[in-house]
Amino acid sequence: MSRRTIQSLTVFSALLIIGVVITQIYWVKQALDLRHRQFNQNAHVALQDVAGKLAHVCGVMQTTNPVEQLSPEYFLVNTNATTQPEVLEHFIKDSFQKHNLIADFEIGIYDCTTNRIRYGMSLSTKNNDKAPTKTTNWIKTEKYPYYFGVRFPQQETYFAGSISGAIWSSGLVLVAVSFFAYALFVILRQKQLSEVQRDFVNNMTHELQTPISTIRIAADVLNSDNIVTQPTRHKRYVQIVQDEILRLQGQVEMVLSMAKAERNALTLQKERLDARQMIESILLPYESKVRFQANAADHLIDADPFHLRCLISNLVDNALKYSDDVPDVVVETYNKGKNLVIAVRDQGIGIAPEYQKKVFNQFFRIPYGDVHNVKGFGIGLSYVKQIVRAHHWHLGLESALGKGSTFKITIPQKHA
Repeated sequence: MSRRTIQSLTVFSALLIIGVVITQIYWVKQALDLRHRQFNQNAHVALQDVAGKLAHVCGVMQTTNPVEQLSPEYFLVNTNATTQPEVLEHFIKDSFQKHNLIADFEIGIYDCTTNRIRYGMSLSTKNNDKAPTKTTNWIKTEKYPYYFGVRFPQQETYFAGSISGAIWSSGLVLVAVSFFAYALFVILRQKQLSEVQRDFVNNMTHELQTPISTIRIAADVLNSDNIVTQPTRHKRYVQIVQDEILRLQGQVEMVLSMAKAERNALTLQKERLDARQMIESILLPYESKVRFQANAADHLIDADPFHLRCLISNLVDNALKYSDDVPDVVVETYNKGKNLVIAVRDQGIGIAPEYQKKVFNQFFRIPYGDVHNVKGFGIGLSYVKQIVRAHHWHLGLESALGKGSTFKITIPQKHA
């Protein structure tokens, strides 16, 4: 399956997951709104029934619309007469049970002579519990001389309980969707790691085959009978074998160092060295391809010579790989405060801003068309980052597309 197909499936799956979540939230909200409307409608009908019974008992005329809802949980009922608490409790519990309003509620009876709620009681249609409640914090009105109020303090709990099945099913759907999303993430991650491993093995095989092939050819030449009579040629082929063995050793050591750095097991063998002399020796094989500008007054640093050599070689190789046919690569040193700065600058294709942090990730290759196919393990810059971090140095990158890149290593210096 191609990468584009996987990306399309991932986007489609993500949209489906988002759609399922939004749909569940929407239906739960719709269910709650429906319960609110049903509850309010049943409460209106039940309280109108109570008002009618009270009007009949008191012998007064019932108003057309005796019930008024002043807030989501508070109802006011006009009675046109004094209401007896015992009668109201009986009528209201009977009417609530008749209209299937199984909930806790509070009632308060207004006394027009004292202009306050003279009676407050907490009741329930779930059981026969009965307890007095505070007569303060009730909403009063001047529209009616006689009225009582009904408050449902646990209305939201009632609604949530009435749709608990829908909430639980929505929760299970969300959990299932979450597991699906996690499984999809793991599958895609495993596929990505598999592709990275495959690319690494292919690149490593190619990189190792080159020196091995060179050594095999040199060995065949050295194994010939007439090579002994040609000391100059014999010496050159021996040097080729030695150089290729060192190259192989460096490649293997770089891979091993990366593995050790990930386990925090990388051990540095630091010593006092002259960075200028090391850089000059590193750049000898490159001849005119790389220029060296030694602008620092002091090149003495404490570093692991092997890893420092590999670090600089990686930066130089990287600069040459991503340069044009006629590379212009400069290695510069200069002092900045109490630090030595080693800068490797090229005039190559550059690095886009969105990739400038990713280039230091292990196995990351910049997707620049044909340039993506340059030789290498894809761990060179990651190795550079690990060695810089192990030395407690600072690594910087300045780059722009089409204008090249500059990698800077800032190394603290200890002055005597």
